[in-house]
Amino acid sequence: MTGGADADLLARVFLTRVVEPGDEIAGRWVRDLGAEEVARRLRGPGGPLPGVSGRRWDGMRARALRAEPERDLDVARAAGVRFLSPGDGEWPRQLDDLGHARPLGLWVRGRASLRMWALRSVAVVGARACTEYGAHMAAELAAGLAERGWVVVSGGAYGVDGAAHRGALGAGGATVAVLACGVDRPYPPGHTELITRIAAQGLVVGELPPGDHPTPSRFVLRNRVIAALTRGTVVVEAAHRSGSLVTARAAQRLGRHTMGVPGPATSGLSAGVHELLRGEAVLVTDAAEVVELVGGIGELAPDRRGPVLPRDLLAPDARRVLDALPGRGAARPADIAGGAQTTEDDAVARLYELRALGYVERHGDGWKLTRQAMISVRRDRDPR
Repeated sequence: MTGGADADLLARVFLTRVVEPGDEIAGRWVRDLGAEEVARRLRGPGGPLPGVSGRRWDGMRARALRAEPERDLDVARAAGVRFLSPGDGEWPRQLDDLGHARPLGLWVRGRASLRMWALRSVAVVGARACTEYGAHMAAELAAGLAERGWVVVSGGAYGVDGAAHRGALGAGGATVAVLACGVDRPYPPGHTELITRIAAQGLVVGELPPGDHPTPSRFVLRNRVIAALTRGTVVVEAAHRSGSLVTARAAQRLGRHTMGVPGPATSGLSAGVHELLRGEAVLVTDAAEVVELVGGIGELAPDRRGPVLPRDLLAPDARRVLDALPGRGAARPADIAGGAQTTEDDAVARLYELRALGYVERHGDGWKLTRQAMISVRRDRDPR
């Protein structure tokens, strides 16, 4: 394997077949020796490289004997898949934050530029066995993000992941599925149609070579890529031992924004999210709040307020006088002034303003609320 960039690419393709994703020891070898030299040592005679036992080295060498990088590249091209190496123009540089656990390379299916899409992306993840509420919130969040020009990244799984991808696609937006298997092999099988659609309209990304299968550990390690690739991670539903929490904690370690969508306190599928929210995660309920956190200056969520009531439009002095009137019966100006903490002359002036607006009426020497004002004041004082 000699010949500059092509040789480095072939060596990295070879290593994706031999080394498990996220292997920090192998990542250190590549940093210190280069991908070509590590590949040469794995294929040739000699003892193990530093940091591994003889038994593990023998296992890696057994894989190396079966690796055919040229064939993997041919299979990938036939499936419309390309291979990205660190340093390529399309390589998302934020993945370098993973240090020695950085992917050796990425297999990408789809026409868009992964680097450009990753610059403005948010991960939406959560439980596979989610509730209807979780699926609804994931789809709504993803659609709202897509409408605001953000790319939705998730893992292509059942439940929240699938709902997030569909929400983005349904809004005509961009979405990326990061798989724990070969990108030419949709997993789970029930999402074959969805992942094929993502590949056509978005991107399907993975660390494993064509045809490789997922394992439980690969799902966990895949989550670090989702966290590193995006500006922030939103967890919609997650139990205490959910893999989505792995993504969220990886995002926290990397200095990314971590967000959670609250659910019922009685739901076990929201318990993990609530645990995050008790820590450093930020509570979000819609796409505008997500964008306010991860976006640029000025991308603010709208103020959340209740309905504007007529009395909210009154000047503060007039509201204090109105509040000083009793709920039933009339009161004299001196008593009203005392309750409003103002002078009697000022209270009388405010009372005439309030009469013109239909809030009060005069009864002899006293003043009382009109019938409509009594209903409004009771509602304000007891908003239940």
